[in-house]
Amino acid sequence: MEGDFIKINKWLLPLSWLYGIGVKFRNTLFSTGILKTRSFDIPVISVGNITVGGSGKTPHVEYLIRLLKDTFHTAVLSRGYKRTSKGFVMATTKTTMPEIGDEPYQMKQKYPEIVVAVDKSRCHGIETLMEEDKKLDVILLDDAFQHRYVKPDINILLVDYHRLIIYDELLPAGRLREPLNGKDRADIVIVTKCPKDLKPMEYRVITKAMNLYPYQQLFFTSIDYGELHPLFPEAPQPKALSQLADHHVLLLTGIASPQQMTHDLEPIIPHLTPLAFGDHHVFKGKDVERINNMFAELPTPKLIITTEKDATRLNNLEGLSDEVRQDFYVLPINVCFLQEQAPIFNQQIISYVHKNSRNSILVKAKDDNKPQDSDSAGNRPRTISFRNN
Repeated sequence: MEGDFIKINKWLLPLSWLYGIGVKFRNTLFSTGILKTRSFDIPVISVGNITVGGSGKTPHVEYLIRLLKDTFHTAVLSRGYKRTSKGFVMATTKTTMPEIGDEPYQMKQKYPEIVVAVDKSRCHGIETLMEEDKKLDVILLDDAFQHRYVKPDINILLVDYHRLIIYDELLPAGRLREPLNGKDRADIVIVTKCPKDLKPMEYRVITKAMNLYPYQQLFFTSIDYGELHPLFPEAPQPKALSQLADHHVLLLTGIASPQQMTHDLEPIIPHLTPLAFGDHHVFKGKDVERINNMFAELPTPKLIITTEKDATRLNNLEGLSDEVRQDFYVLPINVCFLQEQAPIFNQQIISYVHKNSRNSILVKAKDDNKPQDSDSAGNRPRTISFRNN
């Protein structure tokens, strides 16, 4: 368990110490009120991490989308990493990937009924969303755990099972973006990418090692893979993953942590050839040539598998050979809760949003025929408090 994917450069620990001083100073400015943190009159749920690299943010945000969208008018607000646009952008089904970034684009394409927006300033983004859509019930903040200017109602911290933060170090020696006590801001901590056969003893060891406060809840999730579907119209519907044992498969990824996906697929697909690029990689001509050549060299039967996130950057890529386009498939990544924890998690999220959405508060105020009190910042009080401070 400890250190599966962890590499600590001990020679860089002095630099990590200096980095830590800067981060602690910034956090002190927030904790003392010198830098202001804002709350909003709408449930805001933040999903993020305190490490560099992937911990499964997008699949967990999509889990929340599926959980909430049929009952509540839901919005997702992201920074829009590597997008070409500036400022606040509200996505439509016709918005292009470069305008908003690959992850927001993926969510809007999969769930067109929800609101998706990007803004580097999360406070400005939330304000604009609330102004432009009065019917919003909840806003999901993608990758905003360290965006301290917003005070979320529910702060969800994701921790990679293969890179537990309790064994990691600060940048640049490790991959922590802030000291370990940053986890204390979380209401919910989710250990992600766990093996589905995680032993009871491992649950207990991790739970004790995480050393959470009583107000914090710990959950464990694993990865589920959906059904393969063609990236291009030329490709027919493929076989299920379980039927690819005799295929030679090129696994093409441009995500932060492809090791888990490779680890999961190798037992199912013995002839697996990984081709990994950096996270959010922008594919260019030399990449296309490399993909074409590697696929041409594979024995038949063969196909290419990529992620939904990568598919957003590959579906308009020019220069891919006809052979590649005819055998190019997308493998969705979902999350599932372990230890039968899903009903507990779901109920807590749904209950909080139901009791504290703007529409619920307005209806209750109207029924009670009395005004809602406000604090000095003009925020209505919550009907319940998720964190027991």
